[in-house]
Amino acid sequence: MTARTPPRPPSAADRDLVIEAVDVGMAFGTVRALDSVSLAVPRGSVLALLGHNGAGKTTLVNVLTTALAPTSGRATVAGYDVRHRPAEVRRRIGLTGQYATVDGRISGRDNLLLLARLLGAGRRAARARADELLDLFDLGDVADRPARGYSGGLRRRLDLAASLVGRPDVVFLDEPTTGLDPVSRLGLWEIVEGLVTEGTTVLLTTQYLDEADRLADSVTVLSGGTVVAAGTPAELKARVGRRTVTVVLDGSGSEDPERAAESLHRAGLAPVPGRDGTALVVPIEATRDIAAVVRALDAVGVEATELTFGEPGLEDVYLALAHRPDPPEGPSR
Repeated sequence: MTARTPPRPPSAADRDLVIEAVDVGMAFGTVRALDSVSLAVPRGSVLALLGHNGAGKTTLVNVLTTALAPTSGRATVAGYDVRHRPAEVRRRIGLTGQYATVDGRISGRDNLLLLARLLGAGRRAARARADELLDLFDLGDVADRPARGYSGGLRRRLDLAASLVGRPDVVFLDEPTTGLDPVSRLGLWEIVEGLVTEGTTVLLTTQYLDEADRLADSVTVLSGGTVVAAGTPAELKARVGRRTVTVVLDGSGSEDPERAAESLHRAGLAPVPGRDGTALVVPIEATRDIAAVVRALDAVGVEATELTFGEPGLEDVYLALAHRPDPPEGPSR
């Protein structure tokens, strides 16, 4: 009988790329929730997965966290294959889902102590880790209250703290700020930024474009289980939109919008009407074109009460690239 060669532990080179998926597919019967999805996340960075409900975000997270085995392709997390070394993957990750999963019957402190003991920590080490996380997440004042009495923001902070009890190399955040008020969302963002500063790698799924813009080093846009765009936020913005100048006219002359538009066209620009009829939106290539807009207005004696310079945002990326097909039936999200 031939001895089985033990699996090779991850090399230093493997560890530089903490999450990697290559042509990952996931099918539920005849429904393909993921189709040839590839991505790569370096250590100490944040990848944001964008996509509407049914795009495949949660299914991909479930594959990468070993809850589901992919039906095709391969994926590694912290250098270990998710299909062949799931236990090694699970030792190195933390997961916060769309809904807080803490035990509401016991206190926040006891939730953390219980998890630490289940992960093998002794009493003293478990208490030290719980105290450390309660301090990090500013939960000290409510640490000994039953978690069921926590607000939504406090429960989400406790849930994220629980995912860090085992000091994971990688944290998966599946729509972590869903349902939170703006102040709680901002607090959670600041915590995530602190984790990344300390070297933690984060994969974040979200439908909040400002969240991705704030936190992500790179963005992958999913639609219908496939990757429709990937890159840094700046790269994606450059792909789908141009800078614009919005000109708000003073409204003193009924012919001003028409005269302004004609002058802008003569200057080689391509204005389009704004929503209320008293503004023009002018796409530009560079900031120097702002001067051309002003000169064109001066040439016909049209006064502007406001000029606003705008960059394309992730909202433009999302609307342009994440087309909304009917979501497939099944557990994909």
